Amino acid sequence: MRILLIGDVIGRPGRRALRELLPGLRNEYGIDLVIANGENAAGGLGLTKATAEELLRSGVDIITSGNHIWDQKEIIPHLDGGLPIIRPLNYPDGVPGRGYLIKGGALVVNLIGRTFIGNFDCPFRAMDRLLERVANRPKVIVLDFHAEATSEKVALGKYLDGRVSAVLGTHTHVGTIDTRILPGGTAYVTDVGMTGPIDSVIGDDGDEVIRRFLTQIPHRLSVGKGDVLLNSVLVDVADSGRATSILRIDREARGG
Repeated sequence: MRILLIGDVIGRPGRRALRELLPGLRNEYGIDLVIANGENAAGGLGLTKATAEELLRSGVDIITSGNHIWDQKEIIPHLDGGLPIIRPLNYPDGVPGRGYLIKGGALVVNLIGRTFIGNFDCPFRAMDRLLERVANRPKVIVLDFHAEATSEKVALGKYLDGRVSAVLGTHTHVGTIDTRILPGGTAYVTDVGMTGPIDSVIGDDGDEVIRRFLTQIPHRLSVGKGDVLLNSVLVDVADSGRATSILRIDREARGG
């Protein structure tokens, strides 16, 4: 199976880049399953039903998320509906939505880290419980680990090595160069990156971010403008569930 995971999609520019680039990527690489982190797809914060449907029309099969999934309240009733959206598995019991989906012969899981982000259930133990609980699960298991701390991501990769097909980090919006296959056959990268404006500060307007750093006065930030960079990783997984390759794919879309 050939799986593409796309880094955090940032607002209108990120959605446009998916419309323009994803159909060609699917054809060029013969991709079987596309996963995109969509928690910043609506104006840079959160996800709405309309923006989720736009991502799906562009060729995304499953939308993952993270700490910003609650920022647009209108999406909450849809988290338990028919849209293929998942939120982090390790939120407390009773929270709307689901933490995993099985689609196209793959189990796709979303987890959130705890270091520098917030107080959540342990992602390590949450994944243990899921692997014990899901009967007749597919051999292909792909995890979007939405976390801030590099150490937490690396540790979870090592912890799950040989038990899942891929541990792919999101959240920082800055792609890392450590794509590799771990000794047990798990594909790993600390952060996929983002799909958002190149001339920005992790997707936001650079001048506004600098002003907030200089003044320490909180204010809402705008999504940046101009050319967009799509960050993604492509993972090949054998029938055994072991990853055989991981490749970073970065593409640009001109500003519009």
